[in-house]
Amino acid sequence: MKVQEIIERIKRAPETDIILLSELEYGKPPRYALFDSDGTISTLREGWEKVMAPVMLAMICGETEPTAEIRQEVAQYIHDSTGINTIIQMEHLVEMVEAHGLVTDDQVLDPAGYKRVYNERLMVPVGERIGQIIAGNVNPSDFTIAGVLNFLRALHNQKVEMRVFSGTDEADVQHELEILGAAAFFVRIHGALSRYEDSNKEKILQELMTEGNLSGPEVIVVGDGPVEIREAKKRGCLAIGVASDEVNRQGWNEAKVERLANAGADILIPDFRCAADLLNLLCLLPV
Repeated sequence: MKVQEIIERIKRAPETDIILLSELEYGKPPRYALFDSDGTISTLREGWEKVMAPVMLAMICGETEPTAEIRQEVAQYIHDSTGINTIIQMEHLVEMVEAHGLVTDDQVLDPAGYKRVYNERLMVPVGERIGQIIAGNVNPSDFTIAGVLNFLRALHNQKVEMRVFSGTDEADVQHELEILGAAAFFVRIHGALSRYEDSNKEKILQELMTEGNLSGPEVIVVGDGPVEIREAKKRGCLAIGVASDEVNRQGWNEAKVERLANAGADILIPDFRCAADLLNLLCLLPV
């Protein structure tokens, strides 16, 4: 099914909750599941793109007004890099700053410096949301993708071993999943470490499969970004793309539909309200 056909189908029937893009091989249920966090489980960082874009534009242009071309370049890069470690995005920012040459050498930071600037700005709204939860003004579920906690609980009850792999710093993703009541479902939460080589999604997935002597269908990968979907398909894992609307916490995000379908997702869902049907597809009992 072509991407445009998928989007037209969603427009005609927005209540559609599962779209199969591959022929599934039914048999044994999966033994392991790897989840992305931001946009797949948590919406605490919803709007990160709107924080990153102004940071990148300011670092590239300095006092110069960004051109339409630079704005498009930044927007396209953020669109394409969803799901990778933040430090890699900041390494690319260094390349863009140097390529455009609009700021003096003493204004150019290293990737870690740009990441500090970005994180400081992002953690303002994230901190406010966490504060609302801690104060009891909102429920933790108000910052999760609809139905995801029930889906995680069902997988846990079915003895599926679950892990998180995220491009967010490991201490932050651990803390945020604890706040949301999701951390206890996972045997391991992997986030970004100081060295990209130690914590990227490709490495984590490959190590899991090698150490467990696993074949592809024994592992499901669930995420809203193309990075984890592509890595899953390289290894024959079942890739579930979550085309989530992070603002409303449910329903389809057409931009994500396009990214995830192009990355090779086997299954597309907008959220986890379809948990029972999804568990049935995975040969697991809905509990």
